[in-house]
Amino acid sequence: MNWDDLRLFLAVARSGSISGAAKQLGVQHSTISRRMRQFELNLGARLIERKKSGYELTQAGEHVKEAANNIEREILGVDGALIGKDSQLIGSLHVTAINNMASSILMPMFAKFSNQHPLINLHIVVSNLDASLVQRDADVAIRLTNSPPDTLIGKRIVTVASTIYGSRSYIEKLRQDNSEPNWIGVDCCGFHKTWTNQACGEQPHNFVSDDTLLTLAAIKENLGVSILPCFMGDADFALERYCQPDPAYNLGLWILLHPDLKRTARVLAFREFMANAIYEKNDLFEGKCH
Repeated sequence: MNWDDLRLFLAVARSGSISGAAKQLGVQHSTISRRMRQFELNLGARLIERKKSGYELTQAGEHVKEAANNIEREILGVDGALIGKDSQLIGSLHVTAINNMASSILMPMFAKFSNQHPLINLHIVVSNLDASLVQRDADVAIRLTNSPPDTLIGKRIVTVASTIYGSRSYIEKLRQDNSEPNWIGVDCCGFHKTWTNQACGEQPHNFVSDDTLLTLAAIKENLGVSILPCFMGDADFALERYCQPDPAYNLGLWILLHPDLKRTARVLAFREFMANAIYEKNDLFEGKCH
């Protein structure tokens, strides 16, 4: 069990309905229903039964409710003890972001925030995988996705466009020869795997990359063309677009945090700072600076 499941169950138990819990937590009715079914499957017991008057707890449900109430009191007690400390801009802040963003367009923003808040120890964790904010692998996640986890508090800042790039010399040669390009395979995440399959079909790849920065380097070495986010491709003078961005490959750029951190001052200060800084680069993210 984790606290997010128990918190959701408590909302259902207290409101007496799925719709009431959905309204209380600010999520979709279908999300509550699906997660409750999964919670019961994980426990191997029925927790609620539907009656004409609404939902009623089973005997197992009553036991879980009692335990969840005790856990909630403990968590609220910790929150109360730390509320003064969390209202100050001091302490550690762990942020996870994907490599190509963290090392390029986001780094000046990280540096400026760190300079403005010297008492916050900023830890940047680079990963293309989803760090678990639920398990507190990080406090804040900056992610490219169109379907963020419904257990996290999220704010979509901008839309990130992508398109196909090649080196300027490689694109020029393609035009002169009127030939088809070689496609560099990209295998870093589900999004790029799907793109590779759709764009390249059955064409064999003599070069495959599992990282966007490696893909960028391969393009510069004239190994072929490949997809890149516009904030990377348009910012590099050595590259040229092979075609215009396809909205089908747009992704949202989200700043996500755990609900338990929604009143932590340093987390909120970082979120607002980054949201404003990222939005200032909106045209670059959306591919409008070409």
